[in-house]
Amino acid sequence: MSRLLAALLLLLSALAAHAEPGDVQRFPATGPATAALRIHGSTDIEVFAVVIADYQRLHPGTEVIYEDIITQDLHARYLGERTRVPSADLLISSGMDLQAKLVNDGHALVHRSAQADTLPAWSKWRNEAFGISYEPVAIVYNTRTLPASRVPRTRRQLLDLLRAPDAPLRGRVGTYDINRSSVGYLLATQDAQRGSIAGALLGALGDNRVVLEERTGVLLDKVSSGELSLVYNVLGSYAQARIDDGQPLGIVEPEDYTLVMLRTALIPRTARNSAEAGRFLDYLLSPRGQQVLSREARLMPIVRGGGIGNGSPERSLRPIQLGPGLLVYLDALKRRQFLDAWNSSVRPAR
Repeated sequence: MSRLLAALLLLLSALAAHAEPGDVQRFPATGPATAALRIHGSTDIEVFAVVIADYQRLHPGTEVIYEDIITQDLHARYLGERTRVPSADLLISSGMDLQAKLVNDGHALVHRSAQADTLPAWSKWRNEAFGISYEPVAIVYNTRTLPASRVPRTRRQLLDLLRAPDAPLRGRVGTYDINRSSVGYLLATQDAQRGSIAGALLGALGDNRVVLEERTGVLLDKVSSGELSLVYNVLGSYAQARIDDGQPLGIVEPEDYTLVMLRTALIPRTARNSAEAGRFLDYLLSPRGQQVLSREARLMPIVRGGGIGNGSPERSLRPIQLGPGLLVYLDALKRRQFLDAWNSSVRPAR
């Protein structure tokens, strides 16, 4: 056996020793092991790995196990597993409303620290749920298939494009399937509350045979490949990362209003390692952690330029307030009524 082959087999064996089933990655302690931290998150492992690696530079004795779970499943999984061992020590999710419900229902621990105290009021609730990054919600388009002159800058312009006689977006427009995507559901309910043309826009999407997907990555894959020309109401940071990698995408933050969603963290009451979870949370909110989120993970930080911003994102950005207002559309009857109305618009009988 050659030395190269032997080295390769040794490397594969080492990787296998740390592998876990599913979208789970184990980050072994880089020094003598002193603590373990289990995180359930809706942020892709590939994005969050750089954050964990930097945390371990500061705390080499901490082993981190990160499991990538979509927002709706993350919430359901916690409720189903909270009495089992091991359960998560930290929940990080873009499902703001579901995180707020966990807080409201008494599932989160209070966490107080200097880092948490400096957060703007709109990005935390009851010292139990904390925004770690903010996410403008955007229109993303393919720069090769949609001419610059036709790129919509407002929802009204998008509605006009959807109604255009030559139907440039027929079968070539996408958005979240809110029946499966909790982020999509949250954004749709926010549009319904803020936008006077929300109903007309849904109807026009349905008339254009809108493509519905559960995950941001799948939608961006389709618009990047040219299968779709435009996707509506998706997370802007994921698209920006692809643009930085050379993909033919453009981003529009609608000028009428741009929703801002928070990626939030909370420490569940069932956490076995709540102290370590609190330490990791404070790292995320620290100037160093926010810088890594921004420069390495390419997520938009709550902390800007080493200090906390004024609590009001610039331009036409409209932050979704973290708090009890998010619980309204989680009521079972209201959710059913909203889904029925949305489906009748977006999936009309053909």
